[in-house]
Amino acid sequence: MRRRALWAALAVVLIAGTGAGGATLATRQGGHAATGNDTRAGGALVLPAPEAIAALGLPWPQEGQSAVAAANVGVLGVKGPQQPVPIASVTKVMTAYVVLRDHPLKDGEDGPTITVDAQAAAEAGSADESTAPVTAGQRLTQRKLLEVMLLPSANNVARLLARWDAGSEEAFVSRMNAQAARLGMTGTTYTGASGLEATTVSTAADQLKLAREAMKDPALRATVALRDTTLPGRAAPLHNTNRLLDQPGVVGLKTGSTTSAGGNLMWALEVADGKSASGRRLVYGVVLGQRAGTTPADGLRAALERSGRLVDALRQKLPGVLPALDGGRQEWA
Repeated sequence: MRRRALWAALAVVLIAGTGAGGATLATRQGGHAATGNDTRAGGALVLPAPEAIAALGLPWPQEGQSAVAAANVGVLGVKGPQQPVPIASVTKVMTAYVVLRDHPLKDGEDGPTITVDAQAAAEAGSADESTAPVTAGQRLTQRKLLEVMLLPSANNVARLLARWDAGSEEAFVSRMNAQAARLGMTGTTYTGASGLEATTVSTAADQLKLAREAMKDPALRATVALRDTTLPGRAAPLHNTNRLLDQPGVVGLKTGSTTSAGGNLMWALEVADGKSASGRRLVYGVVLGQRAGTTPADGLRAALERSGRLVDALRQKLPGVLPALDGGRQEWA
């Protein structure tokens, strides 16, 4: 009873905007106030062992917005104003998620063969966006196209997959928004399959929900962990833009950067866990809006560096506090 009373008192402190660890930044998400150490997502306060969360001392980015959660625990923290902002190519995680819900791939399956259309081939020559060098009439498997879309972040392939899946990009975008609604992503609106449009907006807390669902799909999870892929007839590999994969334990997920969106990164990390059957615990993170208004390269560099600091802290400190955090929200199992 004393412990429950302590948690209730800490909840009052957090709602007041001071938070465990002295955070003072107030934000709005789902009509509720939140702080840098608060654990609010989708309008619901989650408070798994506030003392343990404070002990993590996560090095949050000081601009944009960020969110972190752990499997079997729940949200560990949300930082920054959870207002919808452009997310650039992080959009492609939802594109891949919808394609794989409509056309699932089992382990080892490459899926149906898809013919590259003239539109995707023509867009390959665009100097204004990230594309892949595909040619009209080229036949590539569904798995290969997912790799080419997610690793080098090919916008033309994202739109090709959308047309293949739903008949048109517009129809596919409707499916994207339907899935966002199903997942409770109330601050998210998709207007294209690639993320090039600044009108595609979301929040870090919303994208955290998608990260959890995306990593449940074996084909998507295997793809985002790849360092590179190849295209038939092309000697040079296509590299993954997510350099955070070079850090121990990082297993995904997706970069995104434009001038308006800044640098964005959705990531997944496995940390040591002596309790689970695998001995590893999956942690999800999203960092949005880093150095917005500069160049896409500068923004992406900042998102990678600042996400890297969060990853380092979680890898070092989270295993020691997991016993106090376990038993959180069941939907994060």
